[in-house]
Amino acid sequence: MKRPYSIRGDAAQTLKHDCSAIMTANIMEKKMNILKRLAVYANVGMATFALSTAAYAQEFTFSIHHFLSPQAPAQTVLIEPWAQSIEEASNGRIAFEIFPAMSLGGTPPELYSQVRDGVADIVWTLPGYTPGTFPRTEVFELPGIHLSDARATNLAIQDLMEILLPDYVGIHPLLVHVHAGNALHFGDGTVNSLADFDGLKIRSPSRTGAWMLEEMGAEPVGMPVPALPQALSRGAVDAGLVPFEVAIPLGLADLTSTSVEMADGARFGTSTFLFAMNLDAYNSLPDDLRKIIDDHSGAAIAADMGEAWNNIEPIGIQRALDAGNDVTQMTPEATAALTVPFDATVQRWVDEAGVVGIDAEALLGSARTMIAEYTRQ
Repeated sequence: MKRPYSIRGDAAQTLKHDCSAIMTANIMEKKMNILKRLAVYANVGMATFALSTAAYAQEFTFSIHHFLSPQAPAQTVLIEPWAQSIEEASNGRIAFEIFPAMSLGGTPPELYSQVRDGVADIVWTLPGYTPGTFPRTEVFELPGIHLSDARATNLAIQDLMEILLPDYVGIHPLLVHVHAGNALHFGDGTVNSLADFDGLKIRSPSRTGAWMLEEMGAEPVGMPVPALPQALSRGAVDAGLVPFEVAIPLGLADLTSTSVEMADGARFGTSTFLFAMNLDAYNSLPDDLRKIIDDHSGAAIAADMGEAWNNIEPIGIQRALDAGNDVTQMTPEATAALTVPFDATVQRWVDEAGVVGIDAEALLGSARTMIAEYTRQ
């Protein structure tokens, strides 16, 4: 049976709609209990939508914290369906409260420490926000490794998770995934060649992205993605490296004039994302409930999440076009010229990873092989 799970943050319209549905149920005792519970939630600023009014045998309630809005695909495509699937499979024994837009407090770069230390039970975040903490996972962010197919890279990550696990000490990864890849979104201006990058201030999502921009002659500016709209509007950066998908909830189509891809829609690397659970919280579950978590995570959802992120990207592109923006591609010749800075970026990662004892060449080769194999499928 479905049970209510809660969303804290901007969900007032959903609350109004669901309360109206409850009022028509004509089951007075249950209705009054739910309305009382909603009133308590309202006092602490929490909006709730009810999946059902059915009773449930709740045993565990876990918080889920992330940095984007409740309308972002991270919540609507990944977090909410995942939470609902767990609640249904556990017959209501596991419940979740979703806290979007950093509504539990802190900043996006603190999400990893929050889940590690138990401030939040579950988070969705970017490993790139804590540079150097996930050196193995960085291989999938490198330019020329990810081939703009989120499904293929997600499946490659799953195949290599055993090698990546030392990156996740103290937490339980639920899903490590990517988006379709980073395009360049300009407040004003554009690039047509490698020389055009010289001196540009460009938002980078990670240290690997910053290395790439440095090799291209640009000045990387590190910041969490929620800060990008203001940075663009103030001229603090000339452009930002983000996918079209995240440009939707950020409203970047109204703040930019041009978006640039490489030839054939190739992207300037990608970002990895971490959906993870506090290890103590995970271990607090009995074996049967841990199995439910596992059966609905990782390899079970990696392909679907990759397809979902692939499918969202054209919607973001169309939104940019509808706003009157240019969406352009660099020529094949200009794209080929980026091979030199891209290779230098990859080599820098190999050198850095080797310092901490990682067999970087082997991991790099495996990532390339697996991504290529899944891309052909």
